[in-house]
Amino acid sequence: MEKREDLKSILPFLPLKLRSSSLSWPPPVVEALNSLSQGPLHSNVDSGEVLFVAISDIRSSLSLPNSSIAYSASHGFALFFDDLLPRAAAAKWFGVVVPYLATLLLKFPSLLETHYESADGGVLRGVKTGLRLLESQESGIIFLSQELIGALLACALFCLFPTNNRGAKRLPMINFDHLFACLHDHYEEVENKLKCIVHYFGRICSSMPRSYVSFERKVLSLECTPSCIPYPKEKNWSQSNISLCHIEITVSGLIEDQSREAIEVDFANMYLGGGALVRGCVQEEIRFMINPELIAGMLFLPCMTDNEAVEIVGTERFSSYTGYASSFRFNGDYVDKKDMDILGRRKTRIVAIDALCSPGKSQYRLECLLREINKAFCGFMDQFKCHQYQQFLKDDGLLGLQHDQNVKDSGGRSIVNLLVGYPVCQSLGHTSTSSQETEETSENQLIRNHEGHSHQPLNNQQEIGVVTGNWGCGAFWGDPQLKAMLQWIAASQALRPFILYCTFGLEALQMLDQVTQWIVSHQWNSGMCWWNTHLRDRGEKPE
Repeated sequence: MEKREDLKSILPFLPLKLRSSSLSWPPPVVEALNSLSQGPLHSNVDSGEVLFVAISDIRSSLSLPNSSIAYSASHGFALFFDDLLPRAAAAKWFGVVVPYLATLLLKFPSLLETHYESADGGVLRGVKTGLRLLESQESGIIFLSQELIGALLACALFCLFPTNNRGAKRLPMINFDHLFACLHDHYEEVENKLKCIVHYFGRICSSMPRSYVSFERKVLSLECTPSCIPYPKEKNWSQSNISLCHIEITVSGLIEDQSREAIEVDFANMYLGGGALVRGCVQEEIRFMINPELIAGMLFLPCMTDNEAVEIVGTERFSSYTGYASSFRFNGDYVDKKDMDILGRRKTRIVAIDALCSPGKSQYRLECLLREINKAFCGFMDQFKCHQYQQFLKDDGLLGLQHDQNVKDSGGRSIVNLLVGYPVCQSLGHTSTSSQETEETSENQLIRNHEGHSHQPLNNQQEIGVVTGNWGCGAFWGDPQLKAMLQWIAASQALRPFILYCTFGLEALQMLDQVTQWIVSHQWNSGMCWWNTHLRDRGEKPE
């Protein structure tokens, strides 16, 4: 075990010790966990206040400093388990769940050793899948069993992960102490987030799931190498003749409730999970509460840079909910009926991509447009189509013709009018017979016929589309009309067969369905949409 580079990279961030080629807890920790595992009659842990004392004793045995735990965490444990949690639920928690979690923690060293024994020759032969620090700019994948994830989250609940070097490695917080500390300020949404977490632990206590979850860092290479997908440049987008994928617009429904096979976009923070373990309670944080196994990625995934995304496949959903932000409420059990793939993962594919925060007018500049569309493309790309992407991005001869920056619609106005929210012309969906448009239509047809790349099925992944919405348009203050177009183009360039866009009833997108219909009826491709979206950067004004 001591020779494993993957273990060496993550061991400083784990509470375990490596002795004589074996992972283990220090003896005082084993003693304390044994006591907890025998129930409250033996351990006397029958309240949130006493539970926190027991946790503090275990932390002391691990030489974790008191200064590294959030102020008011002790009050939060007492408040939640002794006052907010219903008495019957609290009795089950201390009588059944806490002893089970202590037993799971006792198994943690052996679970981790078994994980490493099977990592090299397991689900993906020849590919490293062991738990490790998956550094920035290091593309790679980690496969974890749901049981091992349960043990990792039990460590987080008991605040047992060392924190002293996490900041230096740009890792998000992982212990739950700050989440409990937020209760002291009477944040009702935090109470309901904790109810989701407690429900998760109760579920795995009654029946431990036996599937797998993968965590993958996806990277667009900043250097051209044969085995990597390069970071697209402006000309790659403006010259692309990739057909736009099918787009559907829905004003109601939630990303996580869609039944079609698709990657589901997490409107992420650059630090995976964002405010999930503090008071944050918007799209990303809610997803991490109803699918708590996502939290495990916060242990080993440093923050994303502009050319990176994180894809997580296989997490199980455990909770139902209502509301959003301050109105968020836990709403009981959820039975996840997603099918399994051939690697033993649920067919739930979540892609975390972080948008620019409060970009203001700069979001219309070329460098910001490129950053956002490449971030989305990185998240949406399918590794099975790596060779196709490389061809698109290096072979300029097949990327299509340069498009006229002043291409007009049938009313003689630039398409940018539609993108920035100006009224759609009355002739929406109808074509003109002017000589100018006939010439343009002929050119566009030539581009489509010039050995163009279309959505040809390569493998059984061709039906996996994208489900997304107003990415970076809430707390991050992005332009929803712009983000909708960039995501559509990126999904098309990634050869996804469809994109389902949830507007959540946002007024700024009430014309989105009509605009996309207009674009489709005029047979625009990805390059055309990109070119005319980029008109904003040059200060073009609607005519």
